[in-house]
Amino acid sequence: MTTCIIVDDEQHAIDVLEHYVKQIPSLRLLASFTNPLQALDLLNREKVDLLFLDIQMPDISGLDFIRAIQGRSKVILTTAYSEFVTEGFELEVEDYLLKPIPFPRFLKAVQRIQQTESDVPETGVDDYFFLKTELKGKMLRVNFSDIDYIESMNNYVAIHHNGIKTLALLTMKDLENRLPQARFMRIHRSFIIPVDKITAIEGNMVMLRNVREGILLGETYRPAFLEKMRGKMLQ
Repeated sequence: MTTCIIVDDEQHAIDVLEHYVKQIPSLRLLASFTNPLQALDLLNREKVDLLFLDIQMPDISGLDFIRAIQGRSKVILTTAYSEFVTEGFELEVEDYLLKPIPFPRFLKAVQRIQQTESDVPETGVDDYFFLKTELKGKMLRVNFSDIDYIESMNNYVAIHHNGIKTLALLTMKDLENRLPQARFMRIHRSFIIPVDKITAIEGNMVMLRNVREGILLGETYRPAFLEKMRGKMLQ
């Protein structure tokens, strides 16, 4: 079962999507919002798998909303404006539906996401994963505790661990969704770090154990990062 919410400042658009959601037994609608700030409050309190999100809304745009939730939910953009397609996919949204949205297109977007989820093996309480290497038939084990940081490199992700760098044909979002949130955090569009290896924060640079150079803290990710750090700070 995939939990979802709808965020759109037009009630008619919400009514259409609510009707669509009811036609898909594997979707469970938790709530609908015309006020995006109320939706943000819910997402700060509860885990939601999927978000159907309008772009042009008062108070906060859909694109800024995506930046604020820091990848905690998968997002399908629903909008009447095609000019935001490029920026939407740069923010790693799952799909982009143009209004008026036909039900077959809506269904296809949902099924694609749910199929992707079913293809991902459960990690359970494992503290490692395996990566395919460039050598045919060879897979490399990577322990969470060995990861120094993860870096985006064009179409690849570079995992720095145990003094070596392993390239994987994955997206940052793929890895972010697989790694335990309590141990890892995305602090920049191009970097994921292990929280327990932070040794210092110097302005917009985060220093890590076993890493000579600091890791840049992105402005978009800064508020969530500092909030997490405040929870670990002695007053």
